[in-house]
Amino acid sequence: MLSHLFNLAGSSNPPDLSRLDPSGVRNILIVRQHNQLGDMLCSVPLFAAIRKKYPESHITLVASPINYEILFSDINPFIDKVITYRKATLKELADFYSELRHHDYQIGIVPSTVSVSRTSHFINYLSGAVARVGAKSIDGKENKVEYLLNIKKDFSWEPRKLHQIDRNLEVGALIGCTLTTEESMNVHIHLSRSETDFARSFVRENFGDSYTRIVSVHPGAGKAPNRWSPSNFVKLMKQISDRVSAGFLITSGKIDKPVTDEVCEGLKSAGLNFTVLENTPIRKVAAVIKETDIYITNDTGTMHVAGGVDANVVSLFGPTHGYEWAPRGPGKICIQSPSADINDISVEQVLESSLKLLETVPDKSSN
Repeated sequence: MLSHLFNLAGSSNPPDLSRLDPSGVRNILIVRQHNQLGDMLCSVPLFAAIRKKYPESHITLVASPINYEILFSDINPFIDKVITYRKATLKELADFYSELRHHDYQIGIVPSTVSVSRTSHFINYLSGAVARVGAKSIDGKENKVEYLLNIKKDFSWEPRKLHQIDRNLEVGALIGCTLTTEESMNVHIHLSRSETDFARSFVRENFGDSYTRIVSVHPGAGKAPNRWSPSNFVKLMKQISDRVSAGFLITSGKIDKPVTDEVCEGLKSAGLNFTVLENTPIRKVAAVIKETDIYITNDTGTMHVAGGVDANVVSLFGPTHGYEWAPRGPGKICIQSPSADINDISVEQVLESSLKLLETVPDKSSN
């Protein structure tokens, strides 16, 4: 059945670009089914650029079940529908592709900026999209399924040290979907009223009026090399406490528990009060982070979430590149290790940056 659908898919010949006039584009497909949260959130400005170019089109996003929640379509101004893709039986996959083909997509985009997913390209191709947009190669690495695209380009991003947001936008620019720098900086995750109410209630119940500052930290990360030492986080929080009246919040997911437990034990020994927000839906976590004064975090998914809600962020980078992944804009400080070892970032350096950022935040006692 899948082979039958494959034979029905559109031609690989370049489409007539005049057919991409906004007045004639009714349906657009974006395929981003990877499960890396950072990759997905760095794509959001691209979604905004597509909406800007095609304001009346129905835009569908294919995402992983893991990333569905953060892009919940009921409050997303850029995406009309989110379809989750997961490994399934042959019949279920055939039904998935058949459902895609009923939407008559004029444009299908695969915004590959890190690695190439064969699955994403086949989803896009089998949707029947007339114009299929993506990367022919990435920094010299060939896209072995580029033949499934008919609007494509060889991209060279690493020599320019281009941020992932800008890489996504360069893919969109192939069909005229662009944003100004200011527009790009102003693209944020939209929170619902219930999510912001939850966050304000959480902060009020856990911190009240006892502190002039609320400092949130995320000591965990999915990849061990991205984790600044738990002892460093404890030392940092102790030194912040010595200088300002601060309440501390620790965010933690299931994979972060061993690291979080170690930090909590250190804080107890240091006599510091703190609150842990753990195993909470990511959008509620985002809303709580937004309510705190600064967020000090390793390079991990919640770092991108904090940037997405325009929180004040101090981000720490070791083997990965801050110029490529760090949150950007006012209230954002990126600290890059001088080596691939994140623990070559000193506590003093993070303390100085954190205090500097706190100085720009209005004192809660004055509200």
